[in-house]
Amino acid sequence: MGLQLQQLKNFSPRKGPLLLIIMDGIGFGKPYEGNAVYKAKTPTLDTLFQAKLFTTLQAHGTAVGLPSDDDMGNSEVGHNALGAGRVFAQGAKRVNQAIADGSIFTTQIWKELVGNVLKNNATIHFIGLLSDGNVHSHIEHLIALLHQSVREGITKARVHALLDGRDVPEKSALTYIDRIEKVLAELSQSYGVDYCIASGGGRMVTTMDRYFADWSIVKRGWDAHVLGKGRLFTSAREAVETYYAENPKITDQYLPSFVIARNGVPCGTIEDGDSVVFYNFRGDRAIELTMAFELDNFTGFDRERRPKVVYAGMMQYDGDLLLPTKFLVQPPAIDRTVSEYLCAAGVRSFAISETQKYGHVTYFWNGNRSGYIDESLETYVEIPSDKIQFDKAPKMKAYEITEKTIELLRSGKYQWGRLNFANGDMVGHTGVMEAAIEAVETVDACVARLLEEVKKLKGIAIVTADHGNADEMFIEKNGKREVKTSHTLNPVPFTIVDYQYNNEYRIRALDKRGLSNVAATLLNLLGFEKPEEYDPSLIEFM
Repeated sequence: MGLQLQQLKNFSPRKGPLLLIIMDGIGFGKPYEGNAVYKAKTPTLDTLFQAKLFTTLQAHGTAVGLPSDDDMGNSEVGHNALGAGRVFAQGAKRVNQAIADGSIFTTQIWKELVGNVLKNNATIHFIGLLSDGNVHSHIEHLIALLHQSVREGITKARVHALLDGRDVPEKSALTYIDRIEKVLAELSQSYGVDYCIASGGGRMVTTMDRYFADWSIVKRGWDAHVLGKGRLFTSAREAVETYYAENPKITDQYLPSFVIARNGVPCGTIEDGDSVVFYNFRGDRAIELTMAFELDNFTGFDRERRPKVVYAGMMQYDGDLLLPTKFLVQPPAIDRTVSEYLCAAGVRSFAISETQKYGHVTYFWNGNRSGYIDESLETYVEIPSDKIQFDKAPKMKAYEITEKTIELLRSGKYQWGRLNFANGDMVGHTGVMEAAIEAVETVDACVARLLEEVKKLKGIAIVTADHGNADEMFIEKNGKREVKTSHTLNPVPFTIVDYQYNNEYRIRALDKRGLSNVAATLLNLLGFEKPEEYDPSLIEFM
């Protein structure tokens, strides 16, 4: 089957370009005091949400390939669905299946990890996010790996626990620490093994950087996990309680790194002959530590020493760079993306965002594929993000993205383009209501500016989001207000702004509308029929 698109017989594209605006983290939630989208002054969005060509889309759960509709969406699976035009089983679901049927433990990679430890009388290390947020990882996956390690006869295991507070409540680290400590103690006592937590730290300052924004974050993780360098504690609970006491305002994602010691000596440095598993299934915040373990010509920071280990990821985090080279669960093979179809049709496009979401409008949009599909037809623009906590600068780079997008639109070179405003998500994750409101207001102003330009150029704009976040900044629990930093289960807005609209089409009546329906809609508005395998378009022609 080729990648040929058929022209629509009853609709021709507009004279101007088609612009897809993705407002990351701006969901369509209930009107209440904790909804920053509702509380913000958003004259543009208010108008769009009342427009004739408006609907909402499901952006979580089964609509984006996750196990159940209790699972929140995220930017990675969201952009996969937007760009792929149909739904693929995603990370958590694939790992769940592999653990449930035991196939994860029959792979040659798992056998190599185990065999290496047994041969060298060494240690197996598990590094990853310790929570049940199900966005980057799940604690149940770690527990399954630990139980299998015991069954395989491994006597020494170490957990390097990255603390969440972002996809789960902001100060919930002790809940997960206590749970995994109980598992480790039970295994150690029942089987006479030595299993314990060895190091950790908050995800936003330890190990889990992304898009090469700040290598010092990865270095802190390397120092703690590999070298055993950092502030020493007798337990992970003691570390968290100490940091809470020293700074009552601090939240889990920003807790400093820590090292667990026995008799003043780090208990779990990573040494030659060990095996290491990064048990996160999502790639964006796992790739940099993977590079530190695997690349000979690594330049991110001074590693001081690089232990000779067998290293594996839960999944392959970059299919083009082939990193890691060893992984336990195959990622979804996403082919025939909308950009592949449009490049095959000779359609010129651009993609733009700031560093924090640049990979989403390129790599994830293109089906987990690095680089250009056709560099002669595509332009990718990355605006460098500031290295600062996002509540301190909630405007982020939205205005810079807007001005560069206008420049690209005015060039006349491109028939369509896509952009991502990161504000609603990245500022929403901080849990700071005032900053989230400013973030949403910034996006509203930038969308207005872009719509003005699209109107001048006689084009079409689509305004949507990949998941919610800023639409729920706190929840009421047991009569108390609890800050919410995670994504939401709310639908996301979808509006078509067509300044030459003459009732040629309307929003299609579908039993279920999700992000995967957007690709076919884009193709329709560019004058093409959708490919047979794509989910239905959100519009139907009259």
